[in-house]
Amino acid sequence: MPHPELPLLHREITAWYAANARRLPWREESATPWAVMVSEFMLQQTPVARVLPVWDAWMKRWPTPAALAAAPVGEAVKAWGRLGYPRRALRLHAAAVVITTEHGGNVPDSEAGLLALPGVGTYTAAAIACFAFGIPTVVVDTNIRRVHARLVSGKALPEQNQNAAELALARRLLPASTVPDASTTKQANDWNIAVMELGALVCTARSPHCQDCPVRQECAWIAAGRPEPHYKPKGQPWHGTDRQVRGAMMAVLRHAEHPVDRADLVRVPDLGVETGRRLNPAREAGEGHRAWSDLHALPAASEQRERALASLLADGLAKQLADGVSLPH
Repeated sequence: MPHPELPLLHREITAWYAANARRLPWREESATPWAVMVSEFMLQQTPVARVLPVWDAWMKRWPTPAALAAAPVGEAVKAWGRLGYPRRALRLHAAAVVITTEHGGNVPDSEAGLLALPGVGTYTAAAIACFAFGIPTVVVDTNIRRVHARLVSGKALPEQNQNAAELALARRLLPASTVPDASTTKQANDWNIAVMELGALVCTARSPHCQDCPVRQECAWIAAGRPEPHYKPKGQPWHGTDRQVRGAMMAVLRHAEHPVDRADLVRVPDLGVETGRRLNPAREAGEGHRAWSDLHALPAASEQRERALASLLADGLAKQLADGVSLPH
């Protein structure tokens, strides 16, 4: 059953958004579908503050899918910088190629067309359809799931993995699902972005600001006494992992002007000898020195370094050439 106060929830949350929403460039009326698409790729598991400068530089350099498609894929990986999960850059470049060659340079304006693009999953297709083309579809990200869980289901957190029940709830809460006519299209899209913003700014995972919530009086979780989560969230480890080593190697490759000797990438330096001085004096003047220092400073054994490099090569994020390792061409 829909929430008994659903019309009120729609009004209160969308009104809160109108007064409190962050001004983000991909939300401007002038933002193109490509601008929205790039933002959705970058925002996956990455905070807005980190995305903003990279998105801005990216859009200035590649304002259209055709512009990115014409660039070497290695340039896309390099421009991705320290956003993390750099395979997203590979997939965004591949999607730009398909958009350019198969769609006349225009981002597909349907969920089905978007889903056919490389790197576009269910959420990303729905988000682009909604925020770029105004299609009243169900958009369900982590923030939205958390608001729904607390507001309607009375749980501190959504399930660890999205399930059919959560998706069905999101459909029931969407304004267009209660009054299915064309006049509700804007309401549905406003609802999606408003709930997402509420989850990002107020109904946060660890320290929700319930006193600032526009629907705290209707919140099932507050009414239940704010019960503890029914599971303990596990953060994704970073220090000491292969992901950390991969990231350090990617930083070296992004700064390198020429292919890098494989032995340098996987070498375990004698920190006892090199402590207190620069690890690679020959590279002192280059911007990449810090990247080299960070890589060499990692307490990673040679086996882990070899494994990390092998995974970069297998993922297509690095390429083994005759004279060394580089970003893909």
